[in-house]
Amino acid sequence: MSVTVPVELRRAFAELAQSARARLVVMTGAGISAESGIPTFRGKDGYWTIGSAEYHPQEMATHAMFAREPEAVWSWYLYRRGVCRAAEPNVGHDAVVEMERALGDRFCLITQNVDGLHLIAGNSQARTYEIHGNIDFVRCDVDCGRTPWRLDDDLGRGFVRGDSVGADVARLRCPGCGGWGRPHVLWFDEYYDEAHFRFDSSRRAAVAADVLLVVGTSGATNLPMQVGAIALQKGALIVDINPEPNPFSQMALAGGGSFLRGSGGDVLPELASLLRR
Repeated sequence: MSVTVPVELRRAFAELAQSARARLVVMTGAGISAESGIPTFRGKDGYWTIGSAEYHPQEMATHAMFAREPEAVWSWYLYRRGVCRAAEPNVGHDAVVEMERALGDRFCLITQNVDGLHLIAGNSQARTYEIHGNIDFVRCDVDCGRTPWRLDDDLGRGFVRGDSVGADVARLRCPGCGGWGRPHVLWFDEYYDEAHFRFDSSRRAAVAADVLLVVGTSGATNLPMQVGAIALQKGALIVDINPEPNPFSQMALAGGGSFLRGSGGDVLPELASLLRR
C-alpha cells in the first residue's frame, strides 16, 4: 500500500533532524507487531479453554484469574510467548531504530506491545518505555523484593494450545521466596505505575515532545490516551499512522497534525530517512 507523506510533514521531520533540542516521541501499539504476524489475541486466538469453560482474553489477563488458576494462566502466556518469539521485527521496527540512532537523547519510544520486538530490533532499553510490560520477563507475585528476571529461552518454544506447564512449574517459581512468579505484564485489573510500567516517565515525555508519532494503536488504553492528550495540550505536532480513524487521528487533525491512513511499514521508513539526512 502506497501512502503519500504530505509536504508539510516532510518539512517538519527535516526540521526535527536539524534541530539541536526538538524531541520526538514515538508511541506504538499492536498494529506494528501485526505486521510481524503477531495476532492481537482479542480475536479467536485469544480465547483459552480451562476444563470445559472458554475464557476471553480480558478474563485470562487478570490477577484474579492468576490467583485462581496460575498454571492455566501460565500456559496461555507461554503459548503467547512462543508466538512472539517465532516473529521477527519488520521494516517498521527497523525504522524506529533508525530514528533513535538519528536523534539520540532527543528520542523516546513508548510501546504498548509486550513482545519485545522493538528491543530485539535494536532500540535501547534506556529510551524504550514498555508500558504494558514484556512477555519475556517474570516477577514475584508477592513482590518479595526480587527484581524481574528473564524467562528461560526455551520456555514457550514449541508450546501449542492445550499444553500444560507440567514439569516447568518449578522454573516459574520465584528464586527469592519460592512463591509463584507471574508474567511481567500489566493485567486488566491492575494499574499503571512508574516502577514497573513507566507511568510518570511517559507523561513527562509527552510534556517535552515536539512531535508525537503514533503508530498502530486504537486508543483503547488509558496511559496512551493521556500521552496524546498531554502532547496536544502542550502544542506538539501529532502524527497518527493507522489503517482506520481513531482518537489519535482526531487529536492529530485537531492540532494541525497529520493522519496517514496505512501501516507503519508503509510510512516509517520514509520518515526515518528524513531524520537521517
